[in-house]
Amino acid sequence: MTSPRVVVLDHGSGNVRSAVRALEATGADVALTGDRAAALAADGLVVPGVGAFASVARDLRAVGGHEVVAERLAAGRPVLGICVGLQVLFGRGLEHADDPASAAEGLGLWPGDVARLPAAVVPHMGWNTVEAPAGSVLFGEDPDPEERYYFVHSFAVQEWRGPSTAGVAWAEHGTRFVAAVEDGPLSATQFHPEKSGDAGQRLLRRWVAALGDGGAA
Repeated sequence: MTSPRVVVLDHGSGNVRSAVRALEATGADVALTGDRAAALAADGLVVPGVGAFASVARDLRAVGGHEVVAERLAAGRPVLGICVGLQVLFGRGLEHADDPASAAEGLGLWPGDVARLPAAVVPHMGWNTVEAPAGSVLFGEDPDPEERYYFVHSFAVQEWRGPSTAGVAWAEHGTRFVAAVEDGPLSATQFHPEKSGDAGQRLLRRWVAALGDGGAA
């Protein structure tokens, strides 16, 4: 049986070797590349992101990543964003913006703003639980509310403006924020599954297994 082919999109966003290794541990055939053809042809595409919203969005566009993601979604082919790779899927990033008018533009695949967490301590760094919906591809049919995932971020989407909350998972640090989204072929996590130990590995295994079933639901 052929292993699912997964491309981790290389757009210059920090050290993504841990993501490659974690995906390889699922049994997937993994490549780290910015090659458009490979990214389009893969069974699954992972969009990582480390750093500031504006720079990740800029670097993603520089390699044509926004077009690759759009083409894959139009064809119903799975995409998974991680950390800032989730954030840039939304409309705007308010990091380093004096007012909303100077916000950085995201891909706009989901409406909403990525804003600073109103917490006494930021960044939100460490392990946290996630309130995930039942019947999830990423978290399983019956998600464990005590399962913990590793977060490192100061900004988050705190208001979901999409048409349905059915595929939205939440966490809390100062306020509730979007921890993950599953929306047809497009999924994303604010936390780092590749740094989340056994819980993160199980999540990646579920996502990769769904690729063999014709794509994540």
